[in-house]
Amino acid sequence: MMRPWSPALCRRYPSEISFMREPVVPAILRTRCWSLWMFLLLVLLAAGAAAQAPNTQTSDARPLADQEPITPIPPPPPADPEKLGLGERLFGDPRLSGDGKLACMSCHDLRTNGASAGRRTAAHDGSKPPFDTLTVFNAALNFRLNWEGNFRALGAHVESSLENPTNMRTSVDEVLAKLNADPEMVKQFRAAYGRAPDRTSFLDALVTFEKSLLTPGSRFDRWLGGDVSALSVKELDGYELFKSLGCSSCHQGANVGGNLFERQGIFRPLTSAKPEIVRVPSLRNIATTSPYFHDGSTPKLDDAVRKMAAAQLDRTLSDQQVESIVAFLQTLTGNYRGVPVVGTPQ
Repeated sequence: MMRPWSPALCRRYPSEISFMREPVVPAILRTRCWSLWMFLLLVLLAAGAAAQAPNTQTSDARPLADQEPITPIPPPPPADPEKLGLGERLFGDPRLSGDGKLACMSCHDLRTNGASAGRRTAAHDGSKPPFDTLTVFNAALNFRLNWEGNFRALGAHVESSLENPTNMRTSVDEVLAKLNADPEMVKQFRAAYGRAPDRTSFLDALVTFEKSLLTPGSRFDRWLGGDVSALSVKELDGYELFKSLGCSSCHQGANVGGNLFERQGIFRPLTSAKPEIVRVPSLRNIATTSPYFHDGSTPKLDDAVRKMAAAQLDRTLSDQQVESIVAFLQTLTGNYRGVPVVGTPQ
């Protein structure tokens, strides 16, 4: 039978008590250490669970930009200042047209929406061109150029526009002859390229400038960047509706379009004009670029939204749904050189 420990017993039975005491004390320590380790383990597990638990308020309020179908407009790419300035001067130079009356700026007004500021551009003979003028803003982000998407590169598109009888009615060679006859222009080309104007430097200067014509800083892009105050509840509802209806299946990416082809008028006619297949237009600055569609047949954005829903999605939208989507589309208006893009009132 185990005797209770006491100092007297220690003196009487030193060897036996010594044998009893040695295993008892470590056992108590082991028990206490085990309890301490279990406590620490539970604390660590609880802390880990709290760290992994979703923050409902944050996830509801802030967008996950890498999970949205639309991405922000990037800043303009770095460019040589001499080449950029030369390209800008060429963009506004009427010598790029056959009769010296038109410049690129004539149809692509950088002071407003990068297009025709709400008016259809007339051809030289006074007739209407087959296509509405597309904005030059953010054109460098499109995978193809023109409504038909028949150009892959900005340089090829520039050259085609110069030769188009509806537009500039000239050629690169004719323009170069005019530029080389101007000592000041030759001086500017030599400063930028180290040589007099030639085909390569001429096209490169214009392309360099066109690549700079981006419009970042829209309210929607600010929201994508985490600014939860950038959009109203109505605008966010419009964006959610835009996605749920399927609009974002064609209008997505940095340019909210411009990166695929689509047949127009899938369920019912959208316009009376051909072609049947068009390059999906960008919706950037869409609230400023009336009229709408490739034939410019619809002057108001709300009507364009209704027609698109019916023709492309087979959906009839209520007035409230249209208002919400239009509210969202208005948040896609960006800034050119720090100033908001503007258009004519609708």
